[in-house]
Amino acid sequence: MARELPADIAATAATSGEAPAGEPVEWAIGRWASEQVRVGIEASLEHLGCHFDVWRSESTLHNDGWVKQAVDRLRAAGDVYEEDGAVVFRSTKYGDDKDRVILRSTEDNAPTYFAADIGYLVEKFSRGYERIVFIWGEDHHGYVARVKAAAESLGFDRDHVQMILTAWVRFIRDGKEIAMSKRTGEFITLDELLGEIGVDAARWFFASRAASSGIDFDIELAKKQSSENPVYYVQYAHARIASILRKAAESGMVPPAGNDPRLADLLTGVLPGSPEAQLARQIIRLPEVVEDAAESEETHGITAYATDLATTFHAFYRDARVIDEAEPDRSNGRLALVAAAQTTLAAALALLGISAPESM
Repeated sequence: MARELPADIAATAATSGEAPAGEPVEWAIGRWASEQVRVGIEASLEHLGCHFDVWRSESTLHNDGWVKQAVDRLRAAGDVYEEDGAVVFRSTKYGDDKDRVILRSTEDNAPTYFAADIGYLVEKFSRGYERIVFIWGEDHHGYVARVKAAAESLGFDRDHVQMILTAWVRFIRDGKEIAMSKRTGEFITLDELLGEIGVDAARWFFASRAASSGIDFDIELAKKQSSENPVYYVQYAHARIASILRKAAESGMVPPAGNDPRLADLLTGVLPGSPEAQLARQIIRLPEVVEDAAESEETHGITAYATDLATTFHAFYRDARVIDEAEPDRSNGRLALVAAAQTTLAAALALLGISAPESM
């Protein structure tokens, strides 16, 4: 009796290309299962605030002919040869430490994973992209030279193919590393992490280190609602400023706008080492910090800046009385400064995809 597939499995199979001969049911179930895993991964990343416009499976690179096109282009460039039944890319010609097999020495010359990587280069550049950035784990460092070599052979600029290698994350609880192992099935899922510490804390801790620097992710610290927790510390500064501005409004005081011509007069005479001057200097650093972050393609400079600005604000709040009805001009100047600090903190947090609460 012929086996019928459930409707959802059949629908997935219908859009996944041609099944291998003799394995239509097993193949369809495998395709359906992989799609369910992908949907789950996408949902977890959306929860973290990471959205991908396009999801492309490796199988589509084969089914749509991109891998074959890539191999044909390498042949046309004279950069492949046959050895013991396999087809080999001459990657040493372009700086790799050895040549790489792209079609296996099997009866059907099945493509290797590297062949799919080359197909992806062709597919991506064919869509009009001028630069490709791969984000890989640091254990993929050996793939950098071979992929760049393939790009050069294909006629692309190898410098327009960039790899960011990310270091491992260690999860710490109560001062001890949490052992994780795929083999034993012991691990913390992203959904479990977000459920325990929240999205803001997760994004902050992931963003607060360079990609190449390992992260010791202290779960208990990320949950704390105290100044020990850096994201809480920065968010609390924003919330404190919001509270100051609300109290000022209740007293009938509104900070001057940034383009108010009175503002320069209100801040004239501020001493270089005064709390006002220190806060103003931190506020105006944001454009420089963002430029450095964009150039280095790293986020930890922004988290460090947000922490510095929050620290400077807390010191300012300790040393300078913001709302003083007896000195309205000075209060207006200080209100303008703290309002600018709030806007700047909110901007830094927004760049990190982290909320800026009005109260805590």
